[in-house]
Amino acid sequence: MCSAERTTTSSSPAPRRTRSIVEGVTDQTVHEPARRATKAVRKPAVKRASNAPNYRFEAELFAAGSLTVIGCDEVGRGALAGPVAVGMVVVDAEVGRWPRGLRDSKLLAEAVREELAPRCIRWVRHHAVGLASAQEIDAYGIMACLGMAGARAFRALQQAGAPLDGTIILDGNHDYLSKALPQRMPVVPRIKADRSCASVAAASVIAKVHRDRIMIEQDAVFPGYAWRSNKGYSSSEHFEALNRLGPSELHRLSWLHAERHQPALTLDGLEVDPPPANTPVHGVAAGGAAGATA
Repeated sequence: MCSAERTTTSSSPAPRRTRSIVEGVTDQTVHEPARRATKAVRKPAVKRASNAPNYRFEAELFAAGSLTVIGCDEVGRGALAGPVAVGMVVVDAEVGRWPRGLRDSKLLAEAVREELAPRCIRWVRHHAVGLASAQEIDAYGIMACLGMAGARAFRALQQAGAPLDGTIILDGNHDYLSKALPQRMPVVPRIKADRSCASVAAASVIAKVHRDRIMIEQDAVFPGYAWRSNKGYSSSEHFEALNRLGPSELHRLSWLHAERHQPALTLDGLEVDPPPANTPVHGVAAGGAAGATA
């Protein structure tokens, strides 16, 4: 593996914050007469903002005693090639207003994500992205590798000195983290947390941009699969390339067999060597408030 094996770390003192986000949650009061007068005009804007995350659930956790909250989301779970990534960010009650335009990464155009990721990194106290490789996914299955990637991100936060005395908000309805973590932590699975919780949305954007950059780099190493555009996910160009070139070492071979119902994909006669028993650890990117994923 190439760039998926890199490890980068950085940290810096958290910037001064002049406003509590817990206070900011309620700092959007509109006078009732004005609300009624503009009701018809405001409806489309409210509808468009329905996918905008907020900080209410995080504020509830702070009020219940958590000193920090770790937002957590995965990226690349359904891809045919490349690693699965789990992003984590650490926030507290004083991080200030979340970045304008923040959404679940799946709802954002690539250029918007690229512009938003550095602002998310500056907003949070610490961030990390853990990876599990295609070979590990073939060897252990996707659910185990989600936990593996999450544990790697968590250890990177530990090594960066992040305060982890709080609660993890995990996007989805299944807790794949608890058994994999190196220490006991409260984990709260929450359906569509990447659309409702600002910390989880930030984790999704940071992880998505990090993984996308890996696949863009690998497109030059393994040309022909259109990874620059499809990032390792299913596409007509990707399936055509698999028929023409066969799988690369970044493909999840067990997943390709599962995709053989696709009319464009024919891998009959393909012989696959089993992955090595001692599959190596693959990449982590981490940093503090001013850190940057690579």
